[in-house]
Amino acid sequence: MNKEQLQVLLMESLVSLKTQGVLEKVPENIRLDHSKDKTQGDFASNIAMMLSKQAGCAPRELAQKIKANFPDSAEVEKIEIAGPGFINFFMSQGANASVVNRIIEQGAGYGSSNVGEGQRVLLEFVSANPTGPLHVGHGRGAAYGATVANLLRVVGFEVDNEYYVNDAGRQMDILATSVYLRYVETDKFPDNGYKGDYIFDIAKKIQGIEKLDIFSGVCKDEKHGGDKEKHIDGLIVNCKLQLQGDYKKIFDLAINDILRGIKTDLSEFGVEYQQWFCEQTLVDSGLSEKTVKKLQDSGHIYEKAGALWFKTTDFGDDLDRVVVRDNGMHTYFASDIAYHLEKFERGYDKIINIWGADHHGYITRVKASIQALGHNPDKLEILLVQFANLFRNGEKVAMSTRSGSFVTLEELREEVGNDAARFFYIMRKAEQHMDFDLDLAKSKTNENPVFYIQYAHARICSVLAKADGNQAPDLALLNNEYEQALIKQLSRYADMLKNAALNYEPHVLAYYLRDLAGDFHSYYNNSEFLIDNKTLQASRLQLIIATKQVLQNGLGLLGVSAPEKM
Repeated sequence: MNKEQLQVLLMESLVSLKTQGVLEKVPENIRLDHSKDKTQGDFASNIAMMLSKQAGCAPRELAQKIKANFPDSAEVEKIEIAGPGFINFFMSQGANASVVNRIIEQGAGYGSSNVGEGQRVLLEFVSANPTGPLHVGHGRGAAYGATVANLLRVVGFEVDNEYYVNDAGRQMDILATSVYLRYVETDKFPDNGYKGDYIFDIAKKIQGIEKLDIFSGVCKDEKHGGDKEKHIDGLIVNCKLQLQGDYKKIFDLAINDILRGIKTDLSEFGVEYQQWFCEQTLVDSGLSEKTVKKLQDSGHIYEKAGALWFKTTDFGDDLDRVVVRDNGMHTYFASDIAYHLEKFERGYDKIINIWGADHHGYITRVKASIQALGHNPDKLEILLVQFANLFRNGEKVAMSTRSGSFVTLEELREEVGNDAARFFYIMRKAEQHMDFDLDLAKSKTNENPVFYIQYAHARICSVLAKADGNQAPDLALLNNEYEQALIKQLSRYADMLKNAALNYEPHVLAYYLRDLAGDFHSYYNNSEFLIDNKTLQASRLQLIIATKQVLQNGLGLLGVSAPEKM
């Protein structure tokens, strides 16, 4: 018997009490949790405490009535009332062991459900500016987003992963100008330029473009007592004026080279996207201008000092925001408003953005724009991912795309492997800071959780490879404490998976797999599998086959391999 079947029986008891006039109405959903302490049974419910006021009696008294009206079931061994009114259910040996056969029968599909009922979800994540390779900070968002997508799909949602390519605007002009200056080989490189080695690599691919001096008439840089922002903007203007059509060639070369690297990096990391949406399409289609016009027509925009301001304070923001600067250029926010309008018009049931924690202040203004444009802002969920700090030999490694001093995601994957990188990134709640310990990720010890889990899978494969015989199992023989602990852990998988998906918490699955591996290792260290009693052997093999399947299913959702040998 699984959790859902037990909930049906509990509902029957409540319906009976309603018929008797004890309850006025029966709730649509009944909370039933897996018990953490085996002395408190297999499942527990607080339903008596939830309904005691309606019943006009103490929770323990109502709990006794629920127990008295509970349908007879051979799979429910006993029911106990505990504490202020908790109802603890103890399942029979056969009921608990039945999960083993269910796992083997359903195989790779075990744990899946249709909670999502086919709702369409647009999940945008990473969306790093294509101004340089992905670094280890981006890796956390990539691993988190990909795993959230996998979890949502396995519980019945249809998910499209999307990457928003910021291929328009000032940062891309800084990139193109930086590449040209490396091509020119000037020693007067701007403070605000991109300085990574990858800029040199792109510059080497430029052919047949004249090397010009673009510093004429530009204000001093910061290191010479000037303004670094005005300095780089002046270089961009000169670069465009002097190079004319060649500037577009450099611009396209730079972005295409970096974007190609990002796509390859993510693909090799096991992160796939159904859609790549370019910001430039908002400009080319005129949607950005149309969106600003729509906000103007609805009275949400006013002019001040030559610029257009969106009255986001009307929707709870602390300040109004500029959407069109006094020079006529649209801000990044204007493009973002247009992008979200375009998202909503695609007809998804749910839209999820995964952003870095530094974008927290951006949430209110984006939701304001959605509301102002006539859509429901609650349809958009924004999940924040904190920074990942990389440590090597106990020392923190600095990361900065502009300075060029950073560790790329590719370098991280080469050092620790995809499996460790994917697992370590999602081990903590997304909104919590995390320290990525390279030394631990590379270690082949039980302290390394991904090694510990994969080793459990490999151990099972090793046992099964040596097994012989085709005796039918008798799962009622699985009654020692290690077998019971393992069976109970297996029975938690489907419910845990649903909660992890609906709460966008892949770390819950990671912790579950570590606990499951721990229960198996304890079983392995205290039991024999290849024994003379062939019925007991077949039963134990059946149990570890089911364990192997759940480990494989869970690791697959995390984007981690399940090796047969280690």
